[in-house]
Amino acid sequence: MSTEASETNIPVPEGRPALRFMPRLPGPAPMAGAALLCLLIGLLFLAVQVRSIFSAQLQQEYIGLVLEAVDRAESARDAATTLSTPPATDAYRRARIDLSTRLATLDALVNASPQPAPPLPKDSLLPTASLTTLSASLDATASYWRAQRENVSAAMRERISRVADTLILLSAIVFGVFVTALGMYAKRNRQLAGMSHEFEHAALHDAMTGLPNRRRLFAALEATAAASPETGRKIAVLYIDLDGFKRVNDTLGHRIGDEFLIAVSRRFRQSVRNGDVVARIGGDEFAVLVARFETDSELAAIAQRLINCVAQTDEQMGLGLVRASIGIASFPDRVDDYWRLVAAADETMYEVKRNGKDGFAFAQRGE
Repeated sequence: MSTEASETNIPVPEGRPALRFMPRLPGPAPMAGAALLCLLIGLLFLAVQVRSIFSAQLQQEYIGLVLEAVDRAESARDAATTLSTPPATDAYRRARIDLSTRLATLDALVNASPQPAPPLPKDSLLPTASLTTLSASLDATASYWRAQRENVSAAMRERISRVADTLILLSAIVFGVFVTALGMYAKRNRQLAGMSHEFEHAALHDAMTGLPNRRRLFAALEATAAASPETGRKIAVLYIDLDGFKRVNDTLGHRIGDEFLIAVSRRFRQSVRNGDVVARIGGDEFAVLVARFETDSELAAIAQRLINCVAQTDEQMGLGLVRASIGIASFPDRVDDYWRLVAAADETMYEVKRNGKDGFAFAQRGE
């Protein structure tokens, strides 16, 4: 099998192959929209939680003010209790006045609370209220507001935990979207590279047979000739025309003609050596670029194998119509300009056709 076929890994087509297009990926809009919706919901949730945390912080500060007033009232109560025996002293009266003042301040703070709270009993605020009544009322108020402080602290810790969890979730979403976008970008680039390769392959190969076309042949000829002066090797082109092929299309139809071209192309590829290039020039004309040879006998052997390929294909399909005429031109011994190899081989092929067809001939030296 030729290097050209193995390098491009082109399967032998059984019909006219169509250029394959990669399936188009769904756009990133749905994924971006879903991610944006999640982010918006997350940010809204964060805003609500942060607002609640600020509100709880203000509530904590107010509870602190109330508890400070409770502590001052308790201190005044303790002082009055100490001075209650005997009760008629000036110090005791001053202590009761101070206690009443602090209770009034505490009552004002409780009544001004942003959150509904149980007020101090009215009888405990009277100047004549007993210390027992005052103590009971003060203890109940202190217990309520200390419990409120614990409840608000617990709620703040819970909200802060929710905020932290939400931030982690949003970070995961953003990271996931970023990684997914990178993956889609890389995949799309791979698809575009694959499509570019297919377009390039289509531009350099025959669509029906999968063989390199004229453009690819001349590129390979130029590359091979550029290396020839360094290696000292000779190169050659064999130009092939299928004798009688027009009758196949005219009498049996183009479908049979196409099947013949595909089958003979497969045999051509299998018959040439590694490093040689088989190309379809157009219609029923082919060319083989021989990248290295030593003697004309090697080229003659290749030409005879190509002639046999045509005869075997004709026999297998039961046509009895098609043979091959081949012109051979070599560089630098017969043609001094490698750009003229194809033209010289073509001219020699027509000499073979004029002299009876179904054979091969070498270009004359100096052509």
